[in-house]
Amino acid sequence: MERVFRSLKTEWIPTTGYRTAQEAQRDISHFLMCRYNWIRPHQFNAGLAPAQAEKKLNVVSGIS
Repeated sequence: MERVFRSLKTEWIPTTGYRTAQEAQRDISHFLMCRYNWIRPHQFNAGLAPAQAEKKLNVVSGIS
């Protein structure tokens, strides 16, 4: 979890912060659900994003 929050703070949240809580919620949700899980490569997963690595494991294990 610490890595997720570090990445969120250093790569995504603007240094000036957000104007509203809704804006922050929308932006942070996008980072976590889209960018972090589906796009951002992770060294632990051999350069794959977490969702892509899990999808690959499911194919190998036969889980749909």
